[in-house]
Amino acid sequence: MSHRSVVSISLAIALLSAGSVAAQESGQHFWSGDWYLSVGVAGFSAPKFEGSSHNEFKFSPLISVGRQGAGPRFSSRNDNPSFALIDKGAFRAGIVGKFVPSRDDGDSSDLKGLKKVKWGAEAGAFLEVYPTDFLRARAEVRQGIRSHDGIVADLAVDAFTDIAPDLQLSGGPRATFATSGYYDAYYGVNAKQAAASGLDPYKPSSGIQSYGAGTALTWKATENLSASSFLEYKRLAGPAADSSLVRDRGSKNQVLIGVSATYKFNFSLQ
Repeated sequence: MSHRSVVSISLAIALLSAGSVAAQESGQHFWSGDWYLSVGVAGFSAPKFEGSSHNEFKFSPLISVGRQGAGPRFSSRNDNPSFALIDKGAFRAGIVGKFVPSRDDGDSSDLKGLKKVKWGAEAGAFLEVYPTDFLRARAEVRQGIRSHDGIVADLAVDAFTDIAPDLQLSGGPRATFATSGYYDAYYGVNAKQAAASGLDPYKPSSGIQSYGAGTALTWKATENLSASSFLEYKRLAGPAADSSLVRDRGSKNQVLIGVSATYKFNFSLQ
């Protein structure tokens, strides 16, 4: 089975959020206002699966829809599709979602004998804080739907600066935490799976999943066209690093490097 590209679900998130915001705007429909549609593609080298010691080249479409903001705002490729219900400039909070692709032994022979992870989603809330005009901290907390029943929390801090009029450099630390429901789907090995795979049985608990850092160089070619190159490194820790799948067949060190390009279409709805 070939790698399944991850498509953003921000259209659904934006529409649901817009309904809540627009309820306060008398005489307007929930869809009224200025919107954008961003489309693009990313090509990158990444681990075959989370914890794999082997990389492969992958493509992923980039599609998002949302309301126009008051002005340009920093965003990272690590941000999942979200919509702000509270926007105070230096503080933003709202809802967030993520599509989760399936995983089975078609992705790698190292997964043979392990349970298939179904495709699904994660939904929850995000919070952003801008302590200065060159620094952003963001947290996401999401509940798994169908693919796993755990809770995942992503934390990231990014510093960003324009090194040229149309060229922005950004980067900073990242960390991910999760509950046992997430780890059981991706890193757990029960007795039946141990017999089929040859791995030692493993029952994970909750805790930190990984820590690391990322950086990106983004070129704003025109008002609507942008391109980026990016590099991410993370080291698996806690229940993820202790899994027999990672210890015997994978690696704690995970590296992702790639490029992307997106084009934004602006439109208004009455």
